[in-house]
Amino acid sequence: MQGAPWRIGVDIGGTFTDLVLLDTRDGRLFNGKVLTTPQAPEQAVLEGVRGLLARHGVAPREVRHVIHGTTLVANALIERRGVPTGFLTTAGFRDIPEIGTELRHDTYDLAMRRPEPLVPRRLRLEVPERLLPDGRVLTPLDEAAARDAARALRAAGVQAVAVCLLHAFQDPVHERRLAEIVAEEAPGVTICLSSDLVPEIGEYERGSTTICNAYVQPVFERYLARLGAGLREAGVAGPLFLMLSDGGTVGQAVAARHPIRLVQSGPAGGVQAARVFGAAAGAADILCFDMGGTTAKAALIDGGRPQRSLDFEVSRVDRFRKGSGLPLKVPVIDMIEIGAGGGSIARVDRLGLIRVGPDSASADPGPACYGLGGTQPTVTDCDLLLGYLAADSFLGGEMALDAAAAERAVLDGIGRPLGLSAVEAAWAVHETVNNGMAQAASIHALEKARRIDAYTMVPIGGAGPVHACAIARKLGLARLVVPPGAGVASAFGFLAAPISFAFLRGGVAALDRLDFAALRALVAGMEAEGRAMLAGAGVAEGAVRIAAAMRYAGQGHQVEAEIDPAALDRADRAALRAAFEAEYRRLYGRTEPGVAVECVGWRVTVSGPVPRLDLAAAAPAGGAARRGARPAWFDGAFLDTPVFDRAALSPGDLVQGPALVEERESTLVIPPGARAACDAALNLVVEMGGIPGS
Repeated sequence: MQGAPWRIGVDIGGTFTDLVLLDTRDGRLFNGKVLTTPQAPEQAVLEGVRGLLARHGVAPREVRHVIHGTTLVANALIERRGVPTGFLTTAGFRDIPEIGTELRHDTYDLAMRRPEPLVPRRLRLEVPERLLPDGRVLTPLDEAAARDAARALRAAGVQAVAVCLLHAFQDPVHERRLAEIVAEEAPGVTICLSSDLVPEIGEYERGSTTICNAYVQPVFERYLARLGAGLREAGVAGPLFLMLSDGGTVGQAVAARHPIRLVQSGPAGGVQAARVFGAAAGAADILCFDMGGTTAKAALIDGGRPQRSLDFEVSRVDRFRKGSGLPLKVPVIDMIEIGAGGGSIARVDRLGLIRVGPDSASADPGPACYGLGGTQPTVTDCDLLLGYLAADSFLGGEMALDAAAAERAVLDGIGRPLGLSAVEAAWAVHETVNNGMAQAASIHALEKARRIDAYTMVPIGGAGPVHACAIARKLGLARLVVPPGAGVASAFGFLAAPISFAFLRGGVAALDRLDFAALRALVAGMEAEGRAMLAGAGVAEGAVRIAAAMRYAGQGHQVEAEIDPAALDRADRAALRAAFEAEYRRLYGRTEPGVAVECVGWRVTVSGPVPRLDLAAAAPAGGAARRGARPAWFDGAFLDTPVFDRAALSPGDLVQGPALVEERESTLVIPPGARAACDAALNLVVEMGGIPGS
């Protein structure tokens, strides 16, 4: 379907499934949003695709491809909905998943909780074997013991087996032979090897990542099979691509083998969208603020490139505390969860303080105002009572909101316990959420050695534009770029992402003794593997980026720096050290002259061309932009606030605050003293002006 003109992006969130339909001939964009179906997520996707195509008269055969991001992998890990999984490891190391690194995420909490391992101890079995740190065999693999272990796991009913042997990243020989034995003794069981997924130093993180991948892989494979079959039945014959956590996309077959690479796929699409929309408005340094139905996330984009990381955590027992989750060694766009989403539930704790989240009303039953049976107060209920949302125009009028139900929920859950009116309680929740997110975003920037007030905010997600200006005021930001279709921006971001995959290889070596011939062969092998993957996705040409994880000798953590391929060709050790120290100085403000440098691992990213999207091609719908007014809460009182139709605004139009700018998927709340201008890409560029705190 290479010549078909239409492309579709689909993002499954906790509350809504978002869709974007792109006509590549003229750049027109059409958006869709349906309630997520948590028990069978593919049903919402298929319903949304069929509805979007029918609404705009597009034949399914005209769809070139579908690009999909999902929270399915993350949710399966958080909610423990994977398959029974076994773990095979070197004799003496079965308790590594439980011992971890022995670091405490809360030093002074004597009752500190840790996440329970996904594999119980009875399913963590040992096999006699041992490799030395350089990959040489110290103890051969005991194949008889390996067969006994495989049979024991089969008898226990496991559906997946994770294999992580000590130092296997140096030589996978034992892991691969063990996989052959398991396949013989337990046919049909999914097998994941650490040497394939995470060939890097660090047996705890490597083992945790491999276990997580094995735990969700059968679930994810079945989901992809159902989704693919449903799309074909709907007449969509184009291929299915999936969004990775690092902002690239891959084909269905690659994603099925590496589901753990999709743990942050939805938010990664949002960051890609923020990059594109920010660039269209001339912003290179961007704070992406993504507030959806369940969570709010923040990411920094420097010079048009999102910050990335090779470390991530999932299933934290303490939502905002680093080290309290299961560690993953996967390439991700570096973002943090900074707060609640629109569906997050508010309550009064035993100290009389308002707490919001982490639990969410989700899509079922949803916020009280959805009228689907929810009775607990949520952020969305509060935004409705404050006048920021309209009961009769939510989702373009397709979904009526019940203001009376929202008022009852807010009064019962917050107002009466604190002696507040419904509006006062709603404002207290709104401010609690905004203060928490502003503080978390500021701390995130400081940890990255950045000044938050130097960034332009790009708010996305259904609730992002509602809260954006209030948070920008608290952060001292002068400018926001609010894109059209902000509520479905992640789905749009999928369409802006290239086909891409990052390959990782580990191996500790002192820089002054680095074997450049072996290194060039290693890099060439990863590059060849990447180009083969691109070819399989129908992409002929690709770009290659090389990065090295390095550290000073004696350190336990490494810093990743991008490397000029020419430095490897000429065996330039000084250039490698300079690249490392430039990044080290940026992070920590200093270097350590005279201290030896070690190389810990290498990353090669092979990417296809970045899709070209002409945002200026999207024309406004026309008609009257002003659609009336309604009371909205600003600075302690309800003000009669003009309401504008976002789709009718044209380049050059100005909107003076206070104002509410509505579109189908979201509402932009512009406070008094701020103003917004519509640019050529139909972004609303908000200048905060002299508002206190901005």
